[in-house]
Amino acid sequence: MSPGSWSPKMTAQGVLWILLAFLVWSKPGTASLPLVMDSVIQVLAELEQKAPVTEVSLTASARLLSAQDSGASNPLHHFLLETPSHKAAELDAHPLSPELQGLMKMVAQHEIRGGQEHGVVLAPDGSTVAVKPLLAGLEAGLQGRRVVNLPLDSQATPWDAEATPPGHRDAPPEGTSADAGAASSDTEATLPNDKAKSPTTVDRILAVTLAADLGLTFLQPPQTQSLPGLGTEGCWDQLSDPQIFTLLDPKASMLTMAFLNGALDGALLGDYLSRIPEPRPPLSHLLSQYYGAGVAGDPGFRSNFRRQNGAALTSPSTLAQQVWGTLVLLQRLKPARTQLQNVSQEQLAQVATYAAKEFTEAFLGCPAIHPRCRWEAAPYRGRPKPLQLPLGFLYVHHTYVPALPCTTFTGCSANMRSMQRFHQDTRGWDDIGYSFVVGSEGYVYEGRGWHWVGAHTLGHNSRGFGVAFVGNYTATLPTEAALRMVREVLPSCASRAGLLQPDYKLLGHRQLVATDCPGDALFGLLRTWPHFTEVSLRRLHSCRWPPFCVHRQLSGL
Repeated sequence: MSPGSWSPKMTAQGVLWILLAFLVWSKPGTASLPLVMDSVIQVLAELEQKAPVTEVSLTASARLLSAQDSGASNPLHHFLLETPSHKAAELDAHPLSPELQGLMKMVAQHEIRGGQEHGVVLAPDGSTVAVKPLLAGLEAGLQGRRVVNLPLDSQATPWDAEATPPGHRDAPPEGTSADAGAASSDTEATLPNDKAKSPTTVDRILAVTLAADLGLTFLQPPQTQSLPGLGTEGCWDQLSDPQIFTLLDPKASMLTMAFLNGALDGALLGDYLSRIPEPRPPLSHLLSQYYGAGVAGDPGFRSNFRRQNGAALTSPSTLAQQVWGTLVLLQRLKPARTQLQNVSQEQLAQVATYAAKEFTEAFLGCPAIHPRCRWEAAPYRGRPKPLQLPLGFLYVHHTYVPALPCTTFTGCSANMRSMQRFHQDTRGWDDIGYSFVVGSEGYVYEGRGWHWVGAHTLGHNSRGFGVAFVGNYTATLPTEAALRMVREVLPSCASRAGLLQPDYKLLGHRQLVATDCPGDALFGLLRTWPHFTEVSLRRLHSCRWPPFCVHRQLSGL
């Protein structure tokens, strides 16, 4: 291949093959660089600048094949990501500086050991992201055609050319175009059931990012459940130079919040790469935009809104079919997985349906909540009092001070710390008063949380959750994304998890306490929401025990 025949697509794929090979070939190491997304982007930028395409492809292909033959295999990736079918000798080391090589060793494999999660980095939006499924999604998207026919031979291996003859692997299902995604293939239709036909295709992008791990994890009895969402969060040792990520539940499954974030980011960006024409942007630029202000200037297409975008990318029925098809593929590839042996198609379909439903409802349908450690909360003073769940009320506040909406993780975190200091040091409270605080950048911040009595609505703290929008909403309104979080996403997720009663009642702070909170503009809007309930504060003032009077008013007594 001559330099004149290089293309942006080949450059991007070559860079990714080096990284994917490194992920399989490397052993965990010690990084001198912080484990942040900007460091991963720096690796991509250095490879894009230094690595000739011809060397990139050969080196990465040889290393990936050699690593898989030595035992650290991933047949699914080998089959779907079109690794070379020939044996190649290991070539010179790829052109990464020692610091970047150390970083890549640290994120080489996604795994959980001793309650710590490895292979993850901290993104600028405050989320933690697993690197491997992110890169797999990017590579799948660069390969263009998404629909992959399943091998017919149940004994096929990813190295068996006869099982997947040329032209068969990427042939689209009958009646679909060659560049069609899973949503337009024969895998859409309805959720799997006893009469459903076994899948014959999979979507390459969804298979290598989400479907395989969802299916394999839900084949096993769930080890833990993190409410109100799928996956377990964790805490970094420090945010300025993160190196160690400790899970809040040491018994968590592999479907942690970081893994789901990375897998969903890989699926979204892979889908984007598969649809845009060449020349495609350098991957370092693409990730900088996605984990920054937004891809191609679109502030809605960034990591802050991955869940909303994920819900638009795939439906429960599509994902269920993809999980089922991927499990069928794994059954037919060697080496065989023990947990898939003697599992019927009906059982696989049931697992796929349940996995897709849980992912759609408990992850995509729930808010992204930053835990207390993420905004560096000070310790609780005293002993917190547990709530008696489920609660029947949701009380809406605005912070008033800070008066401006927060639009970045750095700004929102600083606001949280400032409010906690005021509540603890000036008000004399044990902790920040609110149960949750909603920013304007797509995230919810944990205050007292789901399980502890707050200090947000005097006389009513034990009966409902107090949720505050950052900002002064006397004359203006929060962003639509923030409003939707409190109007729909947060309460529906809490109700599903048994934390909030399905027929909960929503009130503004001013309805129970003599205050202007949550501001005239916001309160006027709250009165149009489905669960809003009128309460007369005048009648409460003449009541000896306001909570009892509230109960009587709301009960129509």
